[in-house]
Amino acid sequence: MSTVPELRTQRLLLRGLRDADREPFAALNADPLVTRHLQGPLGRERSDAFVDRIDACWAQHGWGLWALELLATGEFLGYTGLWPADFLPSGPGVEVGWRLAAHAWGHGYAPEAAREALRFGFEEVGLAQIVSFTAAGNRASLRVMEKIGLRRDPAGDFDHPRVDPTAYPDLVAHRLHVLTAQEWRATRTP
Repeated sequence: MSTVPELRTQRLLLRGLRDADREPFAALNADPLVTRHLQGPLGRERSDAFVDRIDACWAQHGWGLWALELLATGEFLGYTGLWPADFLPSGPGVEVGWRLAAHAWGHGYAPEAAREALRFGFEEVGLAQIVSFTAAGNRASLRVMEKIGLRRDPAGDFDHPRVDPTAYPDLVAHRLHVLTAQEWRATRTP
């Protein structure tokens, strides 16, 4: 596995994925409730391939997705972080994203972790802009985007080119949110 910086928030540890995480990661990706705004659950083979792509992303870019661990218990909650978005109509970008186990919803973990991923992206990586997007019906993720300071860009809304419109017609239309480094710095308190 690649070297991944560990970050801490008030309640969470953002760390690299470990081989021991493959099982809970696969359970997360196989949960139909968790994946209802995606193109369905992933089997173990596809989930393990995703872990390998996460490792490759860190090796290539120096940023990627972190495992989320609850500091108080060491429990694996899911992931958050930065991910390449090379299919956006406006051109390639970097997405902040998250996926948490259903039992971890409603505790504020997603915004807490995503804010730290934004800080890392802007302060440590030096990104000029970070985006986030989701299916138009994913109200929970849209709320997280607003909570972490991303602004809706209606002109950037798009039909996701990697969504099968026949199998998942409700997941094609995506809403885009954007945050620039300048906007992010303006909200920081000294």
